[in-house]
Amino acid sequence: MGRITELLDTAHSRSQANSWPYAGALLPHEAHELLQLAPGARLVDVRSRAELELTGTIPGALHVEWQSWPGWVLNPHFLAQLAQATDPESLLFFICRSGHRSHRAAQLCAESGRNHCYNVLEGFEGDLNKTTGHRSELNGWKRRELPWSQI
Repeated sequence: MGRITELLDTAHSRSQANSWPYAGALLPHEAHELLQLAPGARLVDVRSRAELELTGTIPGALHVEWQSWPGWVLNPHFLAQLAQATDPESLLFFICRSGHRSHRAAQLCAESGRNHCYNVLEGFEGDLNKTTGHRSELNGWKRRELPWSQI
């Protein structure tokens, strides 16, 4: 069994264990590794433009807003924009700040007929540390020291 298969099988198991409707759930470092190994795989950052400007971006990620700031209005063109920017057979890894909006994006994508939709658990900034009131301290893409940059 190759490394790609191993990572995807782990992601599938997580999704099945939680009855999630999409193909799988990846930890940030697994998504990063798959992006290096799997040709055509795409990281889809669903955070708002404002979030990207305030907290940073992931090099090479495709940006398709799930909701827009201000007001957190759902993007009615999300699926159309995603379809225009990606191959229908690509592995798609959805990421947001904490993994909640990306969960909904992966779910919608899977329900619309895309078979290779994955949520990146923990997201870009990770869970909120209730002791300090800050993100990026417990987990997430940034905490795992994966590539990112400030705009």
